[in-house]
Amino acid sequence: MSSLNVFLIQTPLVWENPVANRARLQWHLSQTMPNSLVVFPEMFSTGFSMNPEKVAETMDGETVQWMSQMSQDRMICGSLSIRENDLFFNRFLAFYQGKLVAQYDKRHLFSYGGEQNFYQAGNQTCVFEFQGFTLAPFVCYDLRFPAWIRKTVLQSTPIYPDILLFVANWPSARISAWDVLLKARAIENQAYVIGVNRVGNDEKGIAHNGHTQVVKYDGEYLLEPHQREAIAHIFLEKSPLVQFRERFAFLSDADGF
Repeated sequence: MSSLNVFLIQTPLVWENPVANRARLQWHLSQTMPNSLVVFPEMFSTGFSMNPEKVAETMDGETVQWMSQMSQDRMICGSLSIRENDLFFNRFLAFYQGKLVAQYDKRHLFSYGGEQNFYQAGNQTCVFEFQGFTLAPFVCYDLRFPAWIRKTVLQSTPIYPDILLFVANWPSARISAWDVLLKARAIENQAYVIGVNRVGNDEKGIAHNGHTQVVKYDGEYLLEPHQREAIAHIFLEKSPLVQFRERFAFLSDADGF
């Protein structure tokens, strides 16, 4: 059955400096392998900027083109600030072999930080395939809203997503919630859960201590949280997940939407 090499890049982000951030990420990419999944944090090109008029790119902008170029032999994904039809979106993009294979606009905008004043919320779920796995992407604050995540899971039936993927700029002050919620999403959806966060302080002095991690469908860690800049490599296998779901068929009792 299917297996997948995953590389999770936990890195500081230079404030509103796409050139510097792409250069740093490209160095990390040199340590990954072909046919792998590589995941960047939320707004990886700028940090969590509420200046979209300044930093947002179009879908043919430099960072999007860079993702396409870097994805010739591996899948690359993360979110960035996108301008489309005079509106702004915090948009997750996934590229493979130079082509856009998935996009998802952050559904839950972070009102505590005023994100809703600058960006438009998405209203579409997203599920895509890679190397025999089904993935569902989400962005940061989405993690706090299990009904939206369960809706995504159930709408993809008869094949539930194997991997729930969260990219974030989640601050150190609330990192305990990040840890608990990632485990909860894994247990309740019987899926691998990947959470990729940044490290370092942003321009506003908000600290981020990473805690990038991978949680199994049973709530146990495959990759435990860590706080340093690093690229983590994890190997996922589909057969244990399938066997677990067959043995404990809890999703068949889930409420519908």
